[in-house]
Amino acid sequence: MSKRTDRKIALIGGGGVRSPLVVFGVNEAAEALGAAEMVLYDPDPARLRIMVDLGKAVVRRFGGGLRLRGATSLEDTIEGADFVLNSVRIGGIAGRASDERASIAQGYPGQETTGPAGVAMALRTIPVAIEQARLVERLSPQAWLVNFTNPAGLITQAVSDHSKARIVGICDTPTELFHNIAHALGEPADDVECDYVGLNHLGWVRGVRVRGEEVIDRLLDSDELLRKLYLAPLFDFDMIRTLRLIPTEYLFFYYERQRALDNQRKQGGSRGGEIQRLNDDLLAGLTSRLDAGDGDAAVDIYAAYLNQRSGSYMKLEAEGGSAFDQGVSLKGDPFRVATGYHRIAIDVMSGLTGAKPARIVVNTRNRGALPDLPDDDIVEIASDISLDSIVPRPIAPLPDAVNGLVRSVKAYERAAIASVLNDKRLEARKAMLIHPAIGQWTPSGDLLDALLGHANEDGECLCQGPVHRHG
Repeated sequence: MSKRTDRKIALIGGGGVRSPLVVFGVNEAAEALGAAEMVLYDPDPARLRIMVDLGKAVVRRFGGGLRLRGATSLEDTIEGADFVLNSVRIGGIAGRASDERASIAQGYPGQETTGPAGVAMALRTIPVAIEQARLVERLSPQAWLVNFTNPAGLITQAVSDHSKARIVGICDTPTELFHNIAHALGEPADDVECDYVGLNHLGWVRGVRVRGEEVIDRLLDSDELLRKLYLAPLFDFDMIRTLRLIPTEYLFFYYERQRALDNQRKQGGSRGGEIQRLNDDLLAGLTSRLDAGDGDAAVDIYAAYLNQRSGSYMKLEAEGGSAFDQGVSLKGDPFRVATGYHRIAIDVMSGLTGAKPARIVVNTRNRGALPDLPDDDIVEIASDISLDSIVPRPIAPLPDAVNGLVRSVKAYERAAIASVLNDKRLEARKAMLIHPAIGQWTPSGDLLDALLGHANEDGECLCQGPVHRHG
């Protein structure tokens, strides 16, 4: 059988600032993927035009034959696609910044995927994600829906339960930690195997093997090595040692909630607000350069943006720092980093086409792999990915120290999804009550009002339309 060279890859949310990075990854791997065309869609035509033009400049800069175009409808984007990448943010970055401000004002850390802001993001996104997945199911039933949309685990769960689309959720957080562990140990990444367990943005490494030898004690016994695992100082090393688990960075918003809130108040803002400012500056610079026909300069502006954004990650929450502090930007080529947003997508697609089967941590149905949770639960787990196949690898039960937290977050996810599909405000408050980073009833009503607008008894939001939409 001849190798395919005509695959179409679609990106919903193509006006997002990470889109040109994904274009770079697809273009670089186009021959291996058999990709001929990439189609971007976004409801904001001005943003879409900028990202398509920048994507074309990226292809010209690095070479390659990938065809790139913007679409004016979801139907055109999805129909005939082999892969549909979904990376949407309902309400845009301004919505994220507003959610985070509202959370801080109510006494909770402001973070886009955890706590109150994460609940708001989920409630807005669930019906849209399900609607889009059903369109994929109808127009391209054999396509893989590769979900970037946050909260990635929860959205993958909602789509998996309420559509027939073939879906996998992806996130670069686990692989980023794996690479940091390998770097700290001074070992090639391919020689290091990490035993990972958890959910999206709620995961831990509980074992580290170098060429088959367990070495996690080397990490746990060394402040110097532990310090290298995170870009900012997130966790007390004694906490890591007593847990005997290495948490991913989002556990900061569970284990250090008060510290995160104090630093946000000290700094006077949130990460979302800073990203909004970074994005505004980026779009202004890109528009100027692209309108002048200077694609190379636009790519340089974009690369500098990526380095500033990545280099400042978690600085505000952990230290009260800022993305605009001197010296926060990373150095080097952000397109060719070993990990990141685009790398995980390419690795997963390369596995699913059969071009490069691999073992990758993804969000997929449990299917008995993690004995603590039901088979249909979406878990973040190492999986063997090959031609049209994702098989989660069986792992040991959850450690006692995190078992309750994982189960509580899964219960929250189920409650949040049900609240949207049933259009029940009280069920949304119940989801907040269950959420271990919120866990109180009385504040939940004020939180929902602050995040989604005041609602009357019929669930109609007096300032922003319906609190939820049916899926």
